[in-house]
Amino acid sequence: MASSVPSDLDASFVLVNDDYVPSSSASAGTPTPGAMQSRHLNSTLLSPATPSYAHDWSPSGTGGKLSQHGRHFIDAHGRVCHLRGVNLSGNCKTPIHDTFPDNPAAVTFVNRPFPIEDAPQHFARLRRWGLTFVRFLVTWEAVEHAGPGEYDYDYLNYLKQVLALLPQYGLSCFVALHQDVWSRYSGGSGAPAWTIESAGFDLDALEESGSAWLNGLRVKTAEGKYDEEDRGTVKPEERGLWSTGYQKLAAATLATCFWAGDTFAPKAKVKRRTKTGNEEEVSIQQFLQDDFLDMWEVLADTVGHLPGVLGFEIMNEPHRGYVELQSMYGWDYNTDLHLGAIPSPLHSFTLGAGYSTSVPHYTRSFPMPTRHTSSVTLNTAGRKVWREDGVTEGKCIWEMHGVWGWDEQKKEGIVLRENYFKRHPLTGKPVDWYNDFYFPFLSRWADRVRTVVDNDKMVFVEAIPNEFCPSSWTPDHQPGNLVYAPHWYDLNALFNKAFGDFSVNVQGLSRGMFLLKAFYWGHIGARNNFSLQIKNLAEAAYRSLGEKPVLIGECGIPMDMNQGEAFESEDWTWQNRMMDAMITALERSFIGFTLWNYNPSNSDLHGDTWNGENFSFFAQRRALPPSLLTLDQTSPTLDNGARLLRAVVRPYAAKVAGIPLKWKYELNTGDCELEWMVPYSNGHEDSQAKGGPTVDQPPLVGHPTLTSNTTEIFFPHILSQDRTLSVSSPLDSSSASPTFTSEYVPSLQTLYIQQLDMTPGKKYHIKIRLDPSLKQAFELNDFWTDFIGHIYLGGGFIFAIAAWFFVGFL
Repeated sequence: MASSVPSDLDASFVLVNDDYVPSSSASAGTPTPGAMQSRHLNSTLLSPATPSYAHDWSPSGTGGKLSQHGRHFIDAHGRVCHLRGVNLSGNCKTPIHDTFPDNPAAVTFVNRPFPIEDAPQHFARLRRWGLTFVRFLVTWEAVEHAGPGEYDYDYLNYLKQVLALLPQYGLSCFVALHQDVWSRYSGGSGAPAWTIESAGFDLDALEESGSAWLNGLRVKTAEGKYDEEDRGTVKPEERGLWSTGYQKLAAATLATCFWAGDTFAPKAKVKRRTKTGNEEEVSIQQFLQDDFLDMWEVLADTVGHLPGVLGFEIMNEPHRGYVELQSMYGWDYNTDLHLGAIPSPLHSFTLGAGYSTSVPHYTRSFPMPTRHTSSVTLNTAGRKVWREDGVTEGKCIWEMHGVWGWDEQKKEGIVLRENYFKRHPLTGKPVDWYNDFYFPFLSRWADRVRTVVDNDKMVFVEAIPNEFCPSSWTPDHQPGNLVYAPHWYDLNALFNKAFGDFSVNVQGLSRGMFLLKAFYWGHIGARNNFSLQIKNLAEAAYRSLGEKPVLIGECGIPMDMNQGEAFESEDWTWQNRMMDAMITALERSFIGFTLWNYNPSNSDLHGDTWNGENFSFFAQRRALPPSLLTLDQTSPTLDNGARLLRAVVRPYAAKVAGIPLKWKYELNTGDCELEWMVPYSNGHEDSQAKGGPTVDQPPLVGHPTLTSNTTEIFFPHILSQDRTLSVSSPLDSSSASPTFTSEYVPSLQTLYIQQLDMTPGKKYHIKIRLDPSLKQAFELNDFWTDFIGHIYLGGGFIFAIAAWFFVGFL
């Protein structure tokens, strides 16, 4: 039985029973005053003909497909769409049951991230949580581990089957080619082992020579026995060491050869088989890039036609290698993590050439993140990393190009060309990684992918991690349908694996922010801190790229922070606080995101089974067995196995019939607030666009014609169950008649707002309340709430002392 709760502000709300499905005709029975009785108001403003739910990004839920206009994603009706979801999944970085680092060609990634028969429960779970936009991870190794041109069609077929299921659950995705530190065999994930060998490296000598750090990927016990459970575990003092691999010889050399081998390593020639079976010799850059593009064509051709695949991302967190290297004698402390043994580029060259070398060792410290505390001698056995039968014939590739040499008298390496990677070796012209190497290859990649997929597929890109979008990323360097998808993490919490009342704006400090301005206190402070950082990231992109969509491709929090106390206490307050601060910051900028990460393989002890990371807020081993699950959106059985749902699963304005101006959600009460405006037609002066692009002043002119007057808000059943929703508007308080009607359908987790006035420039402002309110999860504190009493007490004490002295003086 439907019931209505009229608002005292002339806006109203209808709560319907769970099996109710909205129809395109008027509701049966006696109309309820003020309630939405029809989703079709007139012939020019039509809502979707097929009932959908707010977070449904399938073709049926978007009226055909998602596209982009300016900074917004829009559906076929012109509504602005807010996408949020997860990275699926961290376990896609590693194969099933391998014996790393042995037998690299014999691995399989079939059933990563999960077996095909498990897909329905995972997709239904994400739908229930409103996390229906997926960054689906694939690695080059997964597709082509056996050798150049040898594709794993079993994996590609598995991939196609999994992604074909997405629309059935309202999900869509973009496929992201993942890499960290180039490859698993150089300490991260991504490229096949044979790419490292192609540059002349001996895989068996990488670790002993100090050319890579592999401890965070091993799957063998001390006794040498295989143990899948032991994969990716590290000692406490080793946490975070994996990212220093970017500065080590293997990863830095491969990245340099991939992007700029023709410039900096022209003598490195690789023999390959042509498609006609003949042998030819090509440069290392051409070899790697051509194979990369061939692999991408196969991948895109396999899944690009699927309706649930909206686009592709060329490469996760690209790195420039040695390109633009400022000094052979050290890395930049402000941009490159210094932790553990940190060889300078010259140190790496000598180590790889088989010379025992003493290098600086850094440990964690305060207030600076790390400090040089000692030195350590690496490669004491004098193991050379270069193969005699490789492209360099056993010689360091950089020694072969005259970058450095070995002084036999002094028994040390000497730099011969200090500016080698800063200027073109032949012309002397300064090089720029983005302009000279990344942008041209990005264009080649986009063109190649679009030979096998429709041109309307989106292209997701990002800058080098922790850098703002470069100002040189002008329109002539932008493929069509570009989406900027940078990553954001709280670097202070990430580095220390700790979060409390004190937070730091590392982004600001690295760019010269005054020290005291970079410090924040309390939960309000953390929200403000994160909000400023994400706003800066987005606005830098708008300034450089123009009005292009920005979506945070990775953001998340470590589950094992604060010494893993929550695993013992089951008190996840600090994790909830940090997650809420982060998502609140994203919401303030109205930026979509995909959380890192949803990993069914996660466990408390071993985390995400990769380099000691533990970011997944879900683990299959904690979930109910499939026999006990029901997959509808109101099923609480899907929630088992998850953490932090109070912070993660939250309402959001998914499809807005207008331009969103503000969204606010308070986790402690469940209250929401949305402001939006019907856009002006072309020719109207856009006063809000003056003064440069900002996150809170989007363009209000030139939006495509809206063919729907229904705004759809995802409101999770996990919050609304056994509660009443009320919708009101301060703008309607003095109106004789309401300007909108509303209807909440619990079974679809959707609050429908039907706008009765679509006049350009019309503003809407609604407030959503839960009755009873949610139970407070934590205190909203800041410096003043926590210390005002101490300040008054201290001030009073000082005043009393001063008065005592004053009276004594008289």
